[in-house]
Amino acid sequence: MERMSGHAVVIAGGGPTGLMLAGELALAGIDVAIVERLAGQRLAGSRAGGLHARTIEVLDQRGIADRFLAEGKAMQVAGFSGIRLDISDFPTRHNYGLALWQKHSERILAGWVSELGVPLYREREVTGFTQDGTGVSVELSGGQSLRAEFLVGCDGGRSLIRRAAGIDFPGWDPSVSSLLAEVELSEEPEWGIRRDGNGTHALSKLGDGKRAGVVVSERYAGQTGEPTLGDLSRALVAVWGTDYGVHSPAWISRFTDMTRQAASYRKGRVLLAGDAAHVHYPVGGQGLNLGVQDAVNLGWKLAQVVNGTSAERLLDTYHAERHPVAARVLRSTMAQIVLTRSDPRVDALRDTMSELLSMDEPRKRIAAMMSGLDVHYDLGDGHPLLGRRMPDLDLVTANGPLRVFTLLHEARPVLLNLAEPGALDITPWADRVRLTDATYAGHWELPVFGEVTAPAAVLIRPDGYVAWVGDGQGQGLPDALTTWFGAPTAA
Repeated sequence: MERMSGHAVVIAGGGPTGLMLAGELALAGIDVAIVERLAGQRLAGSRAGGLHARTIEVLDQRGIADRFLAEGKAMQVAGFSGIRLDISDFPTRHNYGLALWQKHSERILAGWVSELGVPLYREREVTGFTQDGTGVSVELSGGQSLRAEFLVGCDGGRSLIRRAAGIDFPGWDPSVSSLLAEVELSEEPEWGIRRDGNGTHALSKLGDGKRAGVVVSERYAGQTGEPTLGDLSRALVAVWGTDYGVHSPAWISRFTDMTRQAASYRKGRVLLAGDAAHVHYPVGGQGLNLGVQDAVNLGWKLAQVVNGTSAERLLDTYHAERHPVAARVLRSTMAQIVLTRSDPRVDALRDTMSELLSMDEPRKRIAAMMSGLDVHYDLGDGHPLLGRRMPDLDLVTANGPLRVFTLLHEARPVLLNLAEPGALDITPWADRVRLTDATYAGHWELPVFGEVTAPAAVLIRPDGYVAWVGDGQGQGLPDALTTWFGAPTAA
């Protein structure tokens, strides 16, 4: 077997989750590599069609949001099974979503990761691995191998990494099978959305005016393998009574409402993120966003373990924090699937939900969940900011105006002191935590929660979540610094 050079971390899968994780690790100075079966960053098909507000914030925290905004269309994308949810009144700089196909998001992320010098082993797949007390030996197609301290499976819903690690994947079997395609039609179709007892179907004109986007659903009856033009034709006839002379498919794909979640996101030196850890029906468009946010939660923690700053137990907080978030998304998509169908009872339920979500409080609660802005990690009792995303405030510092998210561009933790300059001393952690003195005169407001009391100081993790809130006394700060960023350096 040919041995290739080793890396601190090997990521299986170069989709959005794997790319984001690689970028996070590279920013922390970790030797990371991606193993990807595709020859290039070109996706067949459209796949995920947008980014939600929290994902845009996460990209802004790394200074790359503008790359995505320049290619997509900012608009209100949040919705509950097609019931639109406006977040334009939310307290965030990005009170919108972004319409941008996954193939473009991946290309932009791949460009960023390339700038950071991350190697990609293309046209290779992980075929197996063995782990021991010091690392993981990773076998690749073609008889090659890699050695790493950690292996992360970002290899999708059928993850070989998850299966080889022996991690259970409990959940619910599919009830619906949907075909998604880009085709040409010989006849002018009935454009728009149609619902029936099997689900939601749609025919839409694509940008060039010659091709059509097709979504058509059918009851799941064990359909397997790659879908054919014949499968698509029969599905169209079942819904519209004709296939409109469908021909020349650019691509056809199938997805179901199978809903499953890994029982554990970690087994020893093997971890899972993105679709390898959770799969669900794409209604609501949360899958890509969930995976990117998995990566941002895991990246800095894994980096600190690799570089010896933190003990391996820090990795346990990855599962503890992200598993409940995905579980909530999975249950939400299961509820939304019901509303994709149509019969008198479901129609009555949809009308009731539409009326309910037109009211401010229900709209805000569900929209915050769908957009990822309401994530709250359980870090104990205390100020409402604790465990929630740090707002992107416009600060004033001795060196001029500064946004909070600018402080996070390097993916380092930040202690933001809003009281008297010099009031906090973090000398034993100064090699890994940035201390910034600043003032802020505006209101502090969180989505759904509303206005909160202005803190005297906040400790912000690299993922943008608040790990400690101070009242001016510094009480509890050394414990929080040690918990999240390692033991103090001896004087």
